[in-house]
Amino acid sequence: MMSIPTITLNDGRQIPQLGFGVWQLSEEQIVPTLLRAFEVGYRHIDTAMIYGNEAGVGRAIRESGLPRESFFVTTKLWNTDHERARAALEESLGRLGLDYVDLYLIHWPKAGLDKRVDAWREMEQARAEGLIRSIGLSNFTPRFLSEILEKGTVVPAVNQIEYHPTFQQREVEAANTAAGVVTEAWSPLGQAKDLGSEAVSRIARETGRSAAQVILRWHLQAGRVVIPKTATPARIAENFAVTDFVLSPEQMAAIDALECGNRLGNDPDLVHDW
Repeated sequence: MMSIPTITLNDGRQIPQLGFGVWQLSEEQIVPTLLRAFEVGYRHIDTAMIYGNEAGVGRAIRESGLPRESFFVTTKLWNTDHERARAALEESLGRLGLDYVDLYLIHWPKAGLDKRVDAWREMEQARAEGLIRSIGLSNFTPRFLSEILEKGTVVPAVNQIEYHPTFQQREVEAANTAAGVVTEAWSPLGQAKDLGSEAVSRIARETGRSAAQVILRWHLQAGRVVIPKTATPARIAENFAVTDFVLSPEQMAAIDALECGNRLGNDPDLVHDW
């Protein structure tokens, strides 16, 4: 089994650099899919309350027979729960069947409701009590990150953002790095839309790897945490096999050059009402 590298967070904890995302996986899919992922070697699982599959994540962990401490579990606080962060966390723990989560994120800053700092302070307290090991953010632009840095007492460990070859949020990544916050990429393959680019296809031929492996390797070498999602058994294994080759500086630069502002998800500055 390949060994996945880890990154040391600013709180001293280790996060596996390659995780398994479960967005859009149904309750029927999630247990067999995760059990297959665990067989391959994944131990980092990224879920969220709004995904509706936290209970399935918990079942898969229990059915795996592996010790709880071998897993790194992330879940997220949804937009409607900013004013009840502690209660929402406890509900997520109940669905997961866990005593703690390794990482808890505010899912969106929700620009129209200024309760982010209140939620963050509740998360800080839950972290102090051991219900959360690390706390962080998701989809926070520099202005929202600055607010948390100024008004909170704990620096976020992670900021999970949309990041793929045709949408490289370099300004956000730079703000994260300056604050000591790890950047984690969601939709790291551009929802498969970036796989067919000429540069990625060429590098795949040069390395004898798939386009997906090339992009995931690009993320890892750049120091990002990455959470690809697939329910296809062959692709689960393929996406995991990205630690035994290296992209050259020229190949890295060719993928860097694909940036074109191709946002696929919502703009955090415009998320107000959900």
